Amino acid sequence: MITAIVQIKLANAITLEKATGLFSGTAQKYRDTPGLIRKYYLLSEDRRAFGGAYLWESRAAAEQLYTAEWQRYVRDTYGSEPSITYFDSPVIVDNLSGSILTED
Repeated sequence: MITAIVQIKLANAITLEKATGLFSGTAQKYRDTPGLIRKYYLLSEDRRAFGGAYLWESRAAAEQLYTAEWQRYVRDTYGSEPSITYFDSPVIVDNLSGSILTED
């Protein structure tokens, strides 16, 4: 499993309410994304950056979403390049389900 942290800088701060509306408006499209285990929407404390923490089955699955077309959409819509950082996630503690997930 891998975690991808996506960050998008904004020219102007947005409110938590506006961010919640934007996030809610796109959440449904991630429900059946192949290889996506979980997504957390993120908004920085200063409200000038947002993004997501995505838990993926593999980097290959993640790269099916973060295409050149997707990056162009982000740039055209928000005025900045998205930053994507990948992390190996060999062990996940999930207190909600009471489970520990591992690569095997």
